[in-house]
Amino acid sequence: MLKALIILFFVAGCTAIKAPTDFVYKEIPTRDFTLASWQKITEPSGTYKIYIEGDGYAFNAHGRATQDTTPKGILMRELAFGDDSPNVVYLARPCQYIKSPICSKRHWTTARFAPEVINAEYAAVKQIVGDNPVILIGFSGGAQVAGLIASAKPGLNVKKVITIAGNLDHLAWTQYLNLPPLNESMNLKSYHKQFARIPQIHYVGSNDEVVPPVLVRDFVGKDTRVFEVRGATHNSGWEEIYSQIRNEK
Repeated sequence: MLKALIILFFVAGCTAIKAPTDFVYKEIPTRDFTLASWQKITEPSGTYKIYIEGDGYAFNAHGRATQDTTPKGILMRELAFGDDSPNVVYLARPCQYIKSPICSKRHWTTARFAPEVINAEYAAVKQIVGDNPVILIGFSGGAQVAGLIASAKPGLNVKKVITIAGNLDHLAWTQYLNLPPLNESMNLKSYHKQFARIPQIHYVGSNDEVVPPVLVRDFVGKDTRVFEVRGATHNSGWEEIYSQIRNEK
């Protein structure tokens, strides 16, 4: 049955977000950033599913850093808002939808995975889930965030990490694509052993030129954990895995 929709308006980026009526918009304060989230929590003591947004609109068509990193794509919102699980949260990255005073372009370029960014994402998830089990779903750079808050930070009861077109080793990524290094950022590669102990699933797109599948396979090392979606590019063609991800409990 189709859910009724409401439209929530936010000043940041003149963005209009359509969300099901059972999702509530909440701003989550942390030490350095306030994070935007949309939350549906009906079983507070149950398992939570946190959908972590990608890097957003970080660069324009000319390769220059933007003034507002609020995402233009709807993949993660669409996935989260269609998930019938009891506890579902769509969690933005710092400086998306909300501009905290500390926000600067470095927070969606070279410092997109800086300690203060990872600390904020961890603090937001911890505030939401407490000690309850959590499944972290990360898209693109959100996969790096999910991995880091699961393995570099103690205190979360992580049941599983799921990534979609995940940038899991940004040094290997920048070298592969001949991009400037993200030299102000933490890297999941430094916590590879801790991360490997966490149950995980990684979806890669056969036509993804932004995060080529080979980078995910090289990082994960076990093909049984990597599933290729034929025809998927970085930002489109993932619909066939929606039900699989939404059915994760």
